Amino acid sequence: MSSITSNYLVVSVQGRDQKGVVAKFATYIAAHGLNIEDTHQQVVRGLFVMDMLVCLDGATIATVALIEELKTLGKDLDMEVRVTNRKQRQPTKLVILVSKEPHCLRELGRRITSGEIAAKCVAVLGNHPDLEPLATTFGFQFESFNSGSTLEEKERHFAWLTRRLKQLQPDVIALARYMQILPESLIRNFANRIINIHPSLLPHFPGANPYRQAFESGVRVTGCTAHFVTKDLDQGPIILQDVFHIQVGIDTAADVRERGLNAEANILCRAVEYFVNEEMVVADGQVVFKAGITSFAEPRP
Repeated sequence: MSSITSNYLVVSVQGRDQKGVVAKFATYIAAHGLNIEDTHQQVVRGLFVMDMLVCLDGATIATVALIEELKTLGKDLDMEVRVTNRKQRQPTKLVILVSKEPHCLRELGRRITSGEIAAKCVAVLGNHPDLEPLATTFGFQFESFNSGSTLEEKERHFAWLTRRLKQLQPDVIALARYMQILPESLIRNFANRIINIHPSLLPHFPGANPYRQAFESGVRVTGCTAHFVTKDLDQGPIILQDVFHIQVGIDTAADVRERGLNAEANILCRAVEYFVNEEMVVADGQVVFKAGITSFAEPRP
């Protein structure tokens, strides 16, 4: 099989379900000499999601004009349309926010540099300088601004963070145990684009010291949760969860925490990978998985 060439585009359509959407896009594509080689579509909770692999061979319209007209068609239908050249698409721009815990940054760095996660880390931003040596081992730009302990210090930190994110314009932000509550204004600017890892099976044990809470409560099972950040602390749409067992009376609080750290790094990375590959959308406050732009079979030569 050949690799996908620049003659193929992935057209992604998302919006409230309505009659005739598939027909209108298919008719438009056919009218301009294009061919739909593969398609995935589904309706979940009234949300219509479709990805189409479109061959440009024989097109009677320039690619730039095609993309603009597809987006206009989407607007007419109150649908969001994204068009991607699967082979030549730009890497997803990722910013990682950190504090002092290294495990999530270490695993993100490993998977990004190995190509497992098709993202470009444009910066690691911290509220402490501790993880700069780790970030630089992966070739990541590192910056920090101390968040301090007073309200004034935190406001200065978030003003710096907001300014840097505005300059960097990331597609997605990963909170790799950042340990700070983001201001609502920043969350609004990156709605459904900030992924946090929380060390419990939400909605259980939200807030601080969740592994300690789980250990002291005597539960036999706990875990971690990757979720989108909203203004409501630890209540955003859940992306992925992982579990591990606690041997009550045998395990120590340190044992519980150590198992949790390994799970956190893996689940955060997987959630970022799902986002990068466009394999999930948020519908009515819940994450829905879809095929994604990397799922199409390789076209024949």
